[in-house]
Amino acid sequence: MSRSSRPNFSGPPIARIRSSAFRIPTATPESDGTLEWTSTTLVLVEAAANGKTGIGFSYADTATARLVNDKLAGIVTGCDALSVGYCWEAMTAQIRNLGRPGICSMAIAAVDNALWDLKARLLDMPLVTLLGQVRTAVPVYGSGGFTSYSVATLQEQLADWTEKGITRVKMKIGREPEQDVSRVAAARQAVGAASELFVDANGAYSCKQALAMAQAFADEGVSWLEEPVVSDDLEGLRLIRDRAPPGMDISAGEYGYDSIYFRRMLQAGAVDVLQADATRCAGITGFMQAAALCRAFNLPLSSHCAPSIHVHSCCAAQAVRHLEYFHDHVRIEKMLFDGALEPVNGELIPDLSRPGLGLEFKYADAARYAV
Repeated sequence: MSRSSRPNFSGPPIARIRSSAFRIPTATPESDGTLEWTSTTLVLVEAAANGKTGIGFSYADTATARLVNDKLAGIVTGCDALSVGYCWEAMTAQIRNLGRPGICSMAIAAVDNALWDLKARLLDMPLVTLLGQVRTAVPVYGSGGFTSYSVATLQEQLADWTEKGITRVKMKIGREPEQDVSRVAAARQAVGAASELFVDANGAYSCKQALAMAQAFADEGVSWLEEPVVSDDLEGLRLIRDRAPPGMDISAGEYGYDSIYFRRMLQAGAVDVLQADATRCAGITGFMQAAALCRAFNLPLSSHCAPSIHVHSCCAAQAVRHLEYFHDHVRIEKMLFDGALEPVNGELIPDLSRPGLGLEFKYADAARYAV
């Protein structure tokens, strides 16, 4: 979209878009059913206008930061800071020949999140108020339980969450399927009968294997089976959803990058609960599109990871059931952001005394992780 085609808006022009990346080592090696990692990269975007600076971020590769600086910053700079939707359309048009999924969508997400934060700061209000608050708090579930953990560490982490009032917890499965049932039983022992227990295979199983495991997990009261097969296998997800034990929700969607992906998943009847991630699906704008689709299909939505990005939008989206309080991202957000929230009675409550997302980046603390 050329500058000459920009209409006249009344808001202040965006003066600067700047992105940087920070690679934070994990406390211990982590793994799930299909991936292993020892660090997590946070891509930060700063958006400035009229003396205010908004911040947004994505958990992505360093290439995402370069894409922001090389392709998106120029197209957004000079646009009306209050017209976030216009900026979003301009960015999606700019990456047409690069492909929408993956890095491009995560780059747009980081900028879009920063622009929403900036707009709320310019208007001196919390983001949830700007978006239109529908609830005062959002329930969370503790998420971690990596396959790299010993049984003792797994039990300790999950029990710690339940003792703090988080009554839903999730663990990883699928790396060594022959051990999954015993690990799930150990997790149930640690959290007690009253807590909800979720499991996430990250696409590690085959369809028939997933069905067999679902039956075994049901004996331990598992109520959530996430990505039992690869999430692009909509027929497989639908088969598992149709035949899963009563009371067990099938969920997927964290790898959705646009509303077309989410619509296909919902039309296929592939999930009981859709997941969406505002650090991947082109930002808060894309997340609210996913929420509208869930509303239309009468299905609930759950946010994936990055709790500090999601708390405001989750409290403004009618379809939301809960928010993922993911161990790795919680640790990073507490380290690098002032204003990162702690659950109260198993819920996150937006801080209405702080504008925007309510976050301030700790540049001095982050400097040693800069890439």
